[in-house]
Amino acid sequence: MSTGLRDFLRHKALNGWGLFALITLPMGVSMVMAMLSRDLSAAEHVSSMIAWSVRWSVPWLLVAFAASSLQVLFPSEASKWLLRNRKFFGLCFAAGMAWQASFIIWLVTLHRDYYVEEVYVLRDVIEGVFGYLFLIAMTITSFKAGRSMITAKQWRLLHTVGIYFLWAYVFATYWYSLYYYSAADWVDYLYYWGGVLAWSLRIAAWSKKKALAAAKAGEDDDSRPGLVLVGGTLVALGLVAAALGRLWEEAAHANLEGLPYAAWLDLYMPYWPFIPYLPLFVMIPGAYLFARYRRRRTD
Repeated sequence: MSTGLRDFLRHKALNGWGLFALITLPMGVSMVMAMLSRDLSAAEHVSSMIAWSVRWSVPWLLVAFAASSLQVLFPSEASKWLLRNRKFFGLCFAAGMAWQASFIIWLVTLHRDYYVEEVYVLRDVIEGVFGYLFLIAMTITSFKAGRSMITAKQWRLLHTVGIYFLWAYVFATYWYSLYYYSAADWVDYLYYWGGVLAWSLRIAAWSKKKALAAAKAGEDDDSRPGLVLVGGTLVALGLVAAALGRLWEEAAHANLEGLPYAAWLDLYMPYWPFIPYLPLFVMIPGAYLFARYRRRRTD
């Protein structure tokens, strides 16, 4: 990378609070303009503002989710810049979700009948509450004062579990838009595949780190090409299934929803029965086999 580009990525306006302002100011302007263009006395228009705020939020969550993986897989000044500013990308997501929260409160307070009849689903509320609790806790502990209230181990656990929970919420939302409902547009496809890509980068980065750790430890080569092929096939099948959700979602819902002795989970358990994630679950053992048994360089 040229010195000019490296210096550009280190410019104050593109890092830290400068980057936060660069993202959130246009976000705020867009929110105000959208509000002015709508008749917010109508519940449907308030509801549309909830969706509009989410569209501004999701990209920054995906960037924060993928930043560390990109640094592992493609170390460069660009990936260092992403990782260096991961906290601020997360804060940009939090800012967008603060807009969403304000519109949700608006809808519930002034248009309660519409909310109850058209929007309210208990499990969705539970997922949303947990998501906001994680987001608030992660935001507070992103600053020195908040981080000092918990141990380093607790901080890592909170931020790891939290970002996976938030990613899962976003991913499921767009999976249902594409494969369960019939009102998907190009943004839904973009964000859905952004979620798949972010997950795939996480798996690939984990695989690379596992292989590097094994090589550093001097483990004997335990290459098994057959298992590596099985692993690669599972990863590929997972990606294909992620693209063809329309072909299997009906059967999955028919067979997994309302399972005996677990019907209560349909009402209360976030993400249950995990149907959107089935293709991604297939990729996990595939990535493990690929990382565990591929031939390692010994030179």
